[in-house]
Amino acid sequence: MTDDKTVVLYEERDDIAIVTLNRPHKKNTLTDAVIQGLADGIDAATQSSSVSAVVVRGSGGTLTGGYDLTEASDYSKSEDHPPGWSTPYGAKGPKPREGAWDPVRDYQFMNNNVRRFMKIWECPKPVIGEISGWAVGGATDMVLCADLLFMADDAYIGYAPSRIYGTPTTMMWVHRLGLEHAKQFLLTGRAIDSETAHRIGLVSQVVSAEEISEVAEAEARRFATIPANQLALNKMLINQAYENMGMRTSQMLGTFFDGIARHTEEAYRWTEEIADRDFKSVIADRDGPWQDYSQRPDHR
Repeated sequence: MTDDKTVVLYEERDDIAIVTLNRPHKKNTLTDAVIQGLADGIDAATQSSSVSAVVVRGSGGTLTGGYDLTEASDYSKSEDHPPGWSTPYGAKGPKPREGAWDPVRDYQFMNNNVRRFMKIWECPKPVIGEISGWAVGGATDMVLCADLLFMADDAYIGYAPSRIYGTPTTMMWVHRLGLEHAKQFLLTGRAIDSETAHRIGLVSQVVSAEEISEVAEAEARRFATIPANQLALNKMLINQAYENMGMRTSQMLGTFFDGIARHTEEAYRWTEEIADRDFKSVIADRDGPWQDYSQRPDHR
């Protein structure tokens, strides 16, 4: 079991920083503490003069299974304020009536996650995302912000919530894949195996699960031979091309639409099923028609 101080580990060695999601008993699923720990790790690497590049990974053989629905809070219907944001009505704003959904409140909560994920995109140093096991649902909102993706040969990545209960908030799919493949995998929510991910240009390299950490770290250390200012300038130049395509606007819409998708009649019925039935069986029913891999993760 881990506490909030150890759900993300940070280490510097050999000119690189390693940020490790550390909830292996929960498939490193994302909570506010995990997302904040990730953001803090990226900030620390950004500020460290000893770090030339960053590796983001998960412990226990999985990057992350997405958002932890078992610990999720719906701040759009709560009197509690999520960390890092303020209510649009001020401290003495009206108490939401029971069952009411405030889309602005929801947007502010989810956008706080987007801002923290985007620290990876905005970091002036190269960030390598290490995809092992599963990177599904909200995991893709995070890891697709990385500069380079290395994937284990037995790993899968995908956005199953596009079938029900979500839309991508950082919306990096279309920018990384182009129109045809983005539609192919977002409209279906189908999981992408490592061979396919490499063929469509989603990841830089596919290596064995046993070697992925070693290979990712070796690549990260190579950046120590390039001046930090040169790396920062080139990263900003590449990123700006995508910013100019309207990436931030897509993120705003994706974050709003994610809230809407979680508050449709179908979404309400789906969450009621989760409350009434075994969580894994509900996920299996959702994913069954599109299942073309042997194991099902628990994920959003």
